[in-house]
Amino acid sequence: QVQLVESGGGLVQAGGSLRLSCAASGIDFSVNAMMWYRQAPGKQRELVAGISSGDWTFHGDSVKGRFRISRDNPRNTVYLQMNNLKPEDTAVYYCAAASSGNIRRPDSWGQGTQVTVSS
Repeated sequence: QVQLVESGGGLVQAGGSLRLSCAASGIDFSVNAMMWYRQAPGKQRELVAGISSGDWTFHGDSVKGRFRISRDNPRNTVYLQMNNLKPEDTAVYYCAAASSGNIRRPDSWGQGTQVTVSS
């Protein structure tokens, strides 16, 4: 049974930082691409960042230079370091995995963690 468990969300002031973690089980973590998506109220879910099994990374334009995705294969964990947070980063953040390696085609999802950035 696949489980992706996010942690690290919370309330932070604009300009602050948070680090999200996602612990995976039930998958061959090292061969999966791992991603962070987010969904704000009234908006579609969007891809924030992704990392391949070979450590190639993608960061969306809205977070480039502020967020950084990384992975720790021995710990089956993927991270999202978020710096210089803005109110528009407020959303539920979801961890996702793609066994195909395509970061835009996840096949497993976590339950989400809320990030709220106050102005």
